[in-house]
Amino acid sequence: MMGKWWQEAVVYQIYPRSFYDSNNDGIGDIQGIIEKLDYLKNLGVTTIWVCPFYKSPMDDQGYDVSDFFEVSEDYGTFLDLKNLIDELHNRNMRLIIDLVLNHTSDEHPWFIESRKSKDNDYRDYYIWQNGKEDEPPTNWESFFGGSVWEYDNSTDEYYMHIFSKKMPDLNWNNSHMRKDIYKMMHWWLKKGVDGFRVDAVAHLDRNFNFPNHPVPSGRDYSPCYYEFSNRPKVHERIQEMVDEVLSKYDVMTVGEAGGASIEDTLKYCAYNRNEFNMLISFDHCWVDVDDASAEYVPGKWTFKSLHLPDLKKSLAKYQIELYGKAWNTLFWSNHDQPRVLSHYGNDSVAYRKISAKMLGTVLYFMGGTPFIYQGEEIGMTNVSYPNINDYKDVEIFTLYNETVLKNVATKEDILNRIHKRSRDNARTPMQWDNSQNAGFSRVEPWMKVNPNYVDINARDNLRDKDSIYYYYQKIFEIRQNTKCFIYGKFKLYLEDDLNIFMYTRSFEKECYLVLANFFEDYIKVEVPNNLVKKDASIILSNYEKQPLNNEIHLRPFEAIVYRLQ
Repeated sequence: MMGKWWQEAVVYQIYPRSFYDSNNDGIGDIQGIIEKLDYLKNLGVTTIWVCPFYKSPMDDQGYDVSDFFEVSEDYGTFLDLKNLIDELHNRNMRLIIDLVLNHTSDEHPWFIESRKSKDNDYRDYYIWQNGKEDEPPTNWESFFGGSVWEYDNSTDEYYMHIFSKKMPDLNWNNSHMRKDIYKMMHWWLKKGVDGFRVDAVAHLDRNFNFPNHPVPSGRDYSPCYYEFSNRPKVHERIQEMVDEVLSKYDVMTVGEAGGASIEDTLKYCAYNRNEFNMLISFDHCWVDVDDASAEYVPGKWTFKSLHLPDLKKSLAKYQIELYGKAWNTLFWSNHDQPRVLSHYGNDSVAYRKISAKMLGTVLYFMGGTPFIYQGEEIGMTNVSYPNINDYKDVEIFTLYNETVLKNVATKEDILNRIHKRSRDNARTPMQWDNSQNAGFSRVEPWMKVNPNYVDINARDNLRDKDSIYYYYQKIFEIRQNTKCFIYGKFKLYLEDDLNIFMYTRSFEKECYLVLANFFEDYIKVEVPNNLVKKDASIILSNYEKQPLNNEIHLRPFEAIVYRLQ
């Protein structure tokens, strides 16, 4: 499959609360997005994805929706949103929006009705169960920690929530609920949005037999996430959604299934599956998670040093296995991941710029649709707040309460883990300039800005022709004018090398070599003979150019793209 607009798109993800505050209330807003569209257009962006802007009590920063049809007052009005759609379309740009279908807020009218009695029309819109001898229905652990069940004394039953207890899970077995969801999707598409990124789509089914599972030592509940992730009936739900809604529009559809395997991914987005155009999976974001560790802090909070072959194999797996069968997504960061420059790059003053360029080179010349997260194009980094109360993410406070407050870990240790891994790293206000509050707002922002905004900001990037911003601009310009980088075949070289990332892209008569040093050591690279071409030319490099030879000495974080033929 070739030639679809979403295959050739360059997507920029916006977390609206932290993007730009146009009315100086400390919160980013839709008008703020409109005011920065030319900045994005100039970068090479063709499509923006905006995180939830719906009415919400903001327990999970908008992913707890209380009204799918209303814009949160924090972000503006529906007229503002209509203006955003018009301004984008006037620039030949498009808009995709987040669609949260696993759950709602507990303040959504459906749930307010659902909890009133056991026999009302909305009761079965959610998942309710009796307890077992004063215990929850199962011993399953939620993604945010604690039980997936919350007791509700009004009807003496428990409702299910795989995230926050303020976000009760929808029951996708209920056909009336599904029809209401489809009506809402039609409504938005008729308003002019160009597609959806469907949040947490892997969880639209459960094991409704509700078995208990062994609980690991040191934990209160069983992390049996497979009981509500990537289950077979999820695909029936998506296919129905496509038949009822998505097939009737020329739209971009992006599913999100964090723990999806290659096999799962093909089920979600293979060309012959009648499901999504592409899938966001976090496999490559988790290669440094230490699953074998016996430490007291589970999941992403326990990590090890990056072993580059693991990252190469993860990225290459999706390039190779999806080729000709499904479309891929290319992303380093999003609102749920730490900043890639701090995660897989080097955010020191000495190497920040060169390292950011290397990361962009390695990923965005692969096959798939690029997704850039706000601030990535200027080299924003993780933040390290000294006080736990400076953070905002509900996930952080669950971790802190379960460790520090229970004397399982020290405050210093947990704050270090939060600095490395928390979602708030991606949610600090966008750094527009070096004025107070990073130019994000003239008043105190909803969340503290990263203190390094004085040195890392958009204005300085725009004034420096050698900046990360202009380097990214060049990447996207090359991609848009080179079919090989969009549709070409991928081949990985030096798979087990501990320092070098090397691959080729080939399409019809064209072939390109991408070569990168992932670390700060000087590295000698032996280039395979079949790749050494006398007339090879450099189309992009983050250092002064050096010719292609059998032996190349790469400088720290050096990245080069050669045209071989």
